[in-house]
Amino acid sequence: MSTKLAVVTGANSGVGLGLATRLAAEGADLLLPVRDPAKGEAAVARIRSEVPTARVRLAALDLASLNSVAAFAATVDRPVDILINNAGVMAPPTRHTTADGFELQFGTNHLGHFALTARLLPQLRAGRARVTTMTSSAARNAKLNWDDLQATSNYSAIKAYGVSKLANLLFALELDRRSRAEDWGIVSNAAHPGTTLTGLYAAGPNLGRDKPGKLESVMARLAKLGLFVQGVDQGLQPALYAATSATAQGGRLYGPDGIGQFTGKPTELKLYRPARDATAAARLWTVSEDLARVDFVAV
Repeated sequence: MSTKLAVVTGANSGVGLGLATRLAAEGADLLLPVRDPAKGEAAVARIRSEVPTARVRLAALDLASLNSVAAFAATVDRPVDILINNAGVMAPPTRHTTADGFELQFGTNHLGHFALTARLLPQLRAGRARVTTMTSSAARNAKLNWDDLQATSNYSAIKAYGVSKLANLLFALELDRRSRAEDWGIVSNAAHPGTTLTGLYAAGPNLGRDKPGKLESVMARLAKLGLFVQGVDQGLQPALYAATSATAQGGRLYGPDGIGQFTGKPTELKLYRPARDATAAARLWTVSEDLARVDFVAV
């Protein structure tokens, strides 16, 4: 992969950091857009400690700000071979909003990555890129409320997270369909890490709390017992496979092969029922272009 440029969001920790480290070990040139420069520098130091020959640089990106997304994309001046839309926030107990007024999970997890991919479309086309978008098994039972995608009424942390992850999955599938139809040369798929112990279980659930919640400690105990929770090295495998394997295909979902898709080896999964609705995917695409102020044709 020594000739390839890989862009990985959310690479300052967890699955994103693990993916970046693996890509660096294979010789890829890494561009890591991060919101927190200090955490980004710490991630680079960790990558270089494991891969002394790593070629890696940081850039500023806040997926919760469409202006930040546009500013970052304007700095990318070469073809992109791999884009992994990995960053995310999960289940803040109370409703928060992005800089543009969107519900935080929908705005960050979906609209931020939707806008990023649109802004990078020329570079992705030039690189005939593989785009892998991280979803979750939470998408399995999610339902889009077209009258209230931003969860302005009756906010439920888990339901809103599921909606954002279903949106991620629908986007990944629709991007592949449109790439094929328009001959963009982009292969788009989706992956999910199962139940992987990362800071995701603390950052979102503790947002706005005076005292930390118990979810992270519960997950850590389950991981020690080897029950339904796996480590980062295993959890990153589906996304790594989806983004790099010659046998991974576009328009597919990859995840763990274990019971309940909690843990296991990477495999192709049957698409969740809500994600099979191509009409809903096309509608979400149109709505998202309007909300994110991007146009996949005009950029």
